[in-house]
Order: sequence, then C-alpha cells, then structure tokens
Amino acid sequence: MPTCTTSDGVSLHYTDEGSGSPIVLIPGFAASVETWELQRGALTEAGHRVLALDRRGHGGSESTTWGLRMSRHGKDLHNFLATLDLSDVVLVGGSMGAGSIWAYCDLFGDGRARGIVTVDQTPRMLNGPGWEHGFFGLTAENIGTFFAGGVPHTGRGLKPEVTAERLTRLVERLGRPPEQADWRPMAPLLQDHAAQDWRDVITRLTVPSLFLAGHDSQVWPWSHATAAASLNDRAEALILDDCGHAMNIDQADQVGTAIARFAGALR
Repeated sequence: MPTCTTSDGVSLHYTDEGSGSPIVLIPGFAASVETWELQRGALTEAGHRVLALDRRGHGGSESTTWGLRMSRHGKDLHNFLATLDLSDVVLVGGSMGAGSIWAYCDLFGDGRARGIVTVDQTPRMLNGPGWEHGFFGLTAENIGTFFAGGVPHTGRGLKPEVTAERLTRLVERLGRPPEQADWRPMAPLLQDHAAQDWRDVITRLTVPSLFLAGHDSQVWPWSHATAAASLNDRAEALILDDCGHAMNIDQADQVGTAIARFAGALR
C-alpha cells in the first residue's frame, strides 16, 4: 500500500486510483479511507484521480503519542500534497477531516487547492452568543468534560438504527465492517478539534467551497452549513434530507454526485 512520510517521520497510508483532475478524500474522527468506498468509484468514473488519506492514528497510517492536534493534521496534509506534488486539487473532508483542511489552509494557504468540500462539519463546535450551530449541548462551561467518554450520543437527528441499516451497503462492498480506530488514544485530538473556531479561515479562502450538511445530523444543526457559506462569497451550502452526520453512508450516491458536480464545475 502506498505511503508518504511526514516532516516528523510519521508514515501515512493513502489510496490512489483513476486519472484526471485530483480529488483528495479525508475521513473523520476514528474513520479510515474505507468509509469513502461508495464515492470513490463514481468520482473516478467522472474523470478524476481520486486519492484518500488516512490521517495519523487512523486506518493504515502510523499511530503516535505526539501531534494529537489539528494544526499537526494540517501540516500532515501539507506534507502529503507536497510529497505527491498535487496541485489544483479538490479537497474533501468528512467531519474532522474538514478541520484538517481548514488547519492546512490556515497554515499554508489554499494555493494548491482548486476547491474545498466539507461534509457535515461545523466550523465552530462550541455554542455561545451569536453562534448556535455547534455540537448539541456543548458550551464553554462543559467543554472540559463533554468528550470524556468519546463522542456522546445526543438523541437528536437520524435514528442510529437507520444509519446502521444503511451501513450494510458499505459492509457488503468491503466484505466486512470498515476499519475504525480506538478513539481513546486520540482523546487529546478530539478535545483540540472541539475547541477550534475556523470561521476566520473560511472568510479568507480564495477558492470555492461547498458546505454539505445532513438535515438530520445527530451532532449539530444543519444550519451550520448555511452560516459557514455566508462567510465567503465563493461558498455555497447544500443540505441533504433524510441524512445524518455520516453523510457518505446515509446518502452515499447523493454525496458522490454533489462532489462530482462541484469538482466538474471548477474545470
């Protein structure tokens, strides 16, 4: 399996298939590149080179006891793009994967990007005055303990059994459940992720952005996408009905189509 090495010596696994203008898929917290399996084929058929990156501690990439912060994940993405000499790339991040993209752009700019797609990730998880589009129930008063047991169930949005049923399609495609990392060694990363506010980064992006949101997300209101898109004149939002936080599983075909249309319009 192909790998690249970061500036601090960590081996990152990735997949690479197809030819054409590049799209890089980045999965969310504890998820692996396998969670993009239902989109990869459609995107290669649409004429793209499709790469998917396992972030450190995820999937086939090396785990570390250091670098458990979003800024390091942003630099890892920079190392990956530079090593493969990728440019004019459409960056696609699911959940925390979107945070990795914003961290990269914050540190290195968006010069290698042609466009950015974020998949159900609010730019600020913390709720507060003027921002009620964060993680359900997360406030400045409880952020220190809110994620002590991992990502909590909120009782909101699409029922877990519905997503579990829709996961069957991915399991059948892979021949087994997708690989999932143990969240506990990466608890500091989750905490760092929850404390970020990427709105100023979004404001300064110079490339088009598409903010996807699940209307029935279990973790935050879909309004985060429209609120984020309002921060930049080159941004747009798309809300998918009957769809939870795991958008690339709940509405796999619609997500693939949305990414392909967005990328195609940039050519």
